[in-house]
Formats: sequence, structure tokens, C-alpha cells
Amino acid sequence: MRDFHALIEAVQHNCHITDARHARSMTMCAYLLEMQQYYRWENGIPYSASLPKGEVGNWLVEREKLWSEFEDLPYSPLRIDGEIDPFDSMAVNRLIVPEGYVYGAGYGRFGKPHFFLGRLSRKEVRGDYTILVSDCEYARDLVAPTAAFQNGTIFLRRDAVRRMVWEGLWKKRGDAAYCHDASTPDAALEVATERECEAVILHELGEGMAGEMLGRGWEAMVSDAASIKTEVIVRAVRDLLADCLSTLPGLIKRGEECSLHFYFENLSGMRRELFPLAIEAYRAWCAAGDPGPLSEAIENGSEHWLDVGRNLLGKYEVDGKLLLENPEEFRL
Repeated sequence: MRDFHALIEAVQHNCHITDARHARSMTMCAYLLEMQQYYRWENGIPYSASLPKGEVGNWLVEREKLWSEFEDLPYSPLRIDGEIDPFDSMAVNRLIVPEGYVYGAGYGRFGKPHFFLGRLSRKEVRGDYTILVSDCEYARDLVAPTAAFQNGTIFLRRDAVRRMVWEGLWKKRGDAAYCHDASTPDAALEVATERECEAVILHELGEGMAGEMLGRGWEAMVSDAASIKTEVIVRAVRDLLADCLSTLPGLIKRGEECSLHFYFENLSGMRRELFPLAIEAYRAWCAAGDPGPLSEAIENGSEHWLDVGRNLLGKYEVDGKLLLENPEEFRL
């Protein structure tokens, strides 16, 4: 691809800007963890290898100095057959996907912009949705979401899924850790990553379904959330709706026991707090091997989370702002 290195530099330039503006608003624990993994990515260090702590510390200091030079800069357009707004990922991908690359841009949690540029591993169509799977990322910002759903397109980042699997399986050593036999830890990681890529796709398909049911007002409601806690609750409600519509029914239908274990072992934070019924049903399935109670909990969940989502939208439309303090009132 002509001027590909210039494109990498432009995308990384914008990544530095978003990191300079947003990275240090994270909690210290989350910030240090993300920085360690960012160092691993930049230096191509496999997950089976330890990080050189002294070098990571020096790199972190230098990276923060670098960000201080970027914080007040504007985001740069991407020059591909003319100038393209860096947030117009669809326009960029119309030009680079045929060349074997994929670009992602959008807003994540708490309004942080995300950018990445990677090699296109595969492209597929499922129903009305296009799926672009990237591997070998050439440019990215500090936080790498596993996937994003935009305008009928699912962007799956295999590198981010690999990290999620490493942290979710090898660190926790739950039932899911024993589902992926292979000759070496690195080989086992690749087997598990491929399996969980499908689970992530199922979730994003569920996001598309949830979006159709909830309507366009949802994104405005999230961006207008009156507090961080409100945004966390609202995002968890939609995530649970997507999982009950697609992720969990899909995994049960396919008999993906390993992915079901992985899902529940890593169900955490607000999603876990809001859905104790599913946790109880999962434990019953583990004890007796009967998926019936789990399927029933998922069906109840799809109805419950849709009702909760619509009620929140109704409240937002009336009040013009959404402030939620007590997640217990939405619990199932």
C-alpha cells in the first residue's frame, strides 16, 4: 500500500493525543496495568515472557513526557487519496480494506476516543452485519477494546481478544483454563483466542440486535449520563441485553462449554452485580449438567434487560438527564 508508513504515523499521532488527554484519568491500578501491556505490545513481547520491570519503568516516564507534547494538539486527518477525518472509519476502510488492512475509530467508555490500524485477517458477512477481523496491529492507543459495533460493521481486534484470554484464563485458572489443551502455553493461547473470538462476535451481534430494539436515543443517553456510575450502570444493562439476546444462547446452542465457563468466570463489576440469577443458574449447570435453568435465566434476562433499557430511555426523555445511584433496583 502506497504511503502505508505515513498512515501508521498519522494514526499513532492521534493515539498519542487521546492518551495524553485521557489516560491519566484512569485509576492508578488500571493505568499501570494498561501501561505494562502497552509496553508489551510496542516491544512484541509474548505473554509467556516476563516484562523487564526496570525498562518498563523508564519507558513509562518517557512516554508521559512524550504525551505532554501531544496533549494540546488537534487530531490529524488521514491522508489517503485526499484528507479524511480521523473519526470517519467507514471512509478510510473503503480505501484500505481492499489492500488488506482495517482501521477503527470511535468513542469508548467515558468519552475516550480510540484508534487502531491493523492487518485484515478476514472479512465475513452474517445477515445484515459485516465483520472485519484485525490481527497484527500497527498503531493503537493505550486501551484496546476487543471489539466495536458501528453502522452495521463489527470490528474485532484479535490482539485484544488474545490479551483478554490470557488474563481471564491463565491468571484465574478456573474451569475454562482446562478447556484448551495444546502442546505449549502459546499454542493453547491461540486455540483459546480463536474460540473466544467467536464469543465476542456473538456479543457484538447482540449489540446490533439491542440497538435495533432500543433505538437511536440510547447513545445520546449514554453521552449525557449525569455521573460515571450512571454510565457504568447503563452500559452494563445494554451489555447484559446483548448477551441474553445473542452471546449466551449462541454458546449454549453450539455446545461451547469452554466459552460458557470463560464468560461466567470473567463476569465482573456491574454486570455481575446486576445479574445474580444468571450466576446461580450457571452454578446449577456446573453441579448437575442440566442447561435448562441457565437457558431459563437467559430468557428471563432478555425480557428484563429490554424492559429496563426502555424504562431508562423513557426517564431520560422526560428528565433530559439521567442520574442513577442505586443499581439494586434493576437487579435480576
